[in-house]
Amino acid sequence: MAGQRKSAEERRDEIIGHAIRHFALGGYHGTSTEAIARDAGISQPYLFRLFKTKRELFLACYERANGRILDTFRAAAAGTEGDATLEAMGAAYVELLGDRNQLLFQMQAYAACSDPDIQRRVREGYGEVVREVTRLSGAPPEQVWQFCSQGMLLNVIASLDLPAIADRDEWAAAWCQPGDLIRMTR
Repeated sequence: MAGQRKSAEERRDEIIGHAIRHFALGGYHGTSTEAIARDAGISQPYLFRLFKTKRELFLACYERANGRILDTFRAAAAGTEGDATLEAMGAAYVELLGDRNQLLFQMQAYAACSDPDIQRRVREGYGEVVREVTRLSGAPPEQVWQFCSQGMLLNVIASLDLPAIADRDEWAAAWCQPGDLIRMTR
């Protein structure tokens, strides 16, 4: 129906999508809630009725982004065993890196950890990922550490867009081989 009003929950969900794009580019401190509200087609006061503070909005964005990683790992691990589980999760993570807004938001979440409340939640969320990778793979702590550390390196490779310079910089080309990226996550 034309003109049907969206529920507050539908609006919240929609605003989070807009906010992730803004926070991905501007970070927590550099992003204007006014710009997010304008992009979402709502007033800033309405944004603050749905999210009491900018921090609450940022953390809602983080919950979505972290949940996406967890869901991706769970789906990739389904029906796998042993080393194949880490390989499948690594390949799925490489695919996630194609969404630049999500990638940059993830990096901005780490950068926003100067705020103690954000740091606490991002730390908890990262712990959720580590525990889930451990549970899904059955891998020992050192192998999970290697998997997660390689994932962070993949974040850097993707955020720097090394494939864009791979044709003119040998080191970037060596780090951007798709098979190498997947092997790095094992």
